Amino acid sequence: MFSTSSQSKYWLFNGETELTFHRTEANEAYIRTRRGNRTDDEAKAYFLTPSEEKILSRQYEVVLCKFCSEFTPPMPRCVIGTSLAFFKRFYVHNSNMDYHPKDIMLTCVYLACKVEEFYVPIGQFVRNLRGDREKFADAILSFELTLMSKLNYHLTVHNPFRPLEGFLIDIKTRFKEISNLERIRRPAEEFIERSLQTDACLVFSPSQIALTSLMFGAAKEGVSLDRYLKDVLLKTATTREMEITMYQIRRVKFTVKGYEPVPREQAQAVQKKLDLCRNQENNPDSDVYKQRMLEKLDEEEDMRVKKRARLNDDK
Repeated sequence: MFSTSSQSKYWLFNGETELTFHRTEANEAYIRTRRGNRTDDEAKAYFLTPSEEKILSRQYEVVLCKFCSEFTPPMPRCVIGTSLAFFKRFYVHNSNMDYHPKDIMLTCVYLACKVEEFYVPIGQFVRNLRGDREKFADAILSFELTLMSKLNYHLTVHNPFRPLEGFLIDIKTRFKEISNLERIRRPAEEFIERSLQTDACLVFSPSQIALTSLMFGAAKEGVSLDRYLKDVLLKTATTREMEITMYQIRRVKFTVKGYEPVPREQAQAVQKKLDLCRNQENNPDSDVYKQRMLEKLDEEEDMRVKKRARLNDDK
């Protein structure tokens, strides 16, 4: 049940103000550890600002959706929703400068495939990418554990698509006054898909997003659901509960309709800035990262040697 889930307990925030606070905190924490002797003006020019990080995250969310839409075999919508939820959650408490969104984006999709039981072997997964596929595979596998750890192993994501289906079934069962209800489905699903590009999944419950999508789809098709809401869905609700529900519907609609795509040129400028200030320890192309991986492999080999020695001693 969503009400007792980790998503409800740990990954729902009051609104954009609280999300901005956490993201700014992550941004400032990264800068504090790496600014050195830079003045405030020099630091501002060198490091990404919280608003620049948001621009970059939004751009990579678009890239993530495009990658998923072109994926072979065709990817279920729940995988896309879970991938975006992982990505958004990760960058609530982590900076783009610490972990490049390109690496985290691909890792989110790969992990979501597993979580949503759409398992794709890593070799088949990277065949959907252009470039050095072996390098992509190594990066994804090396960041997978980091991603799970930063998400506190809260890997179950409740997407709005299922409650939307539930509402449609409920209307067909308990409110049969609407003919050809299925015409509402497509605009409702498009609303949910648009909501995935926003912070809606970090602020509203899946059922609130689904109900708003249903209302949006009905309005677009010239169908009134007022009587369904009042006489069926909220029949036992108090006046206060009904007011809260309608208020949340308006908030979701405002959030989703207010979404504006990031201008590509703007994102590219931030990307160039990130290339200079990113954490090289988490950059698979850097010498520092490669040296750290070699040291890690040496440590693992030492542990295997010691384990074999203990087993031989036991014999």
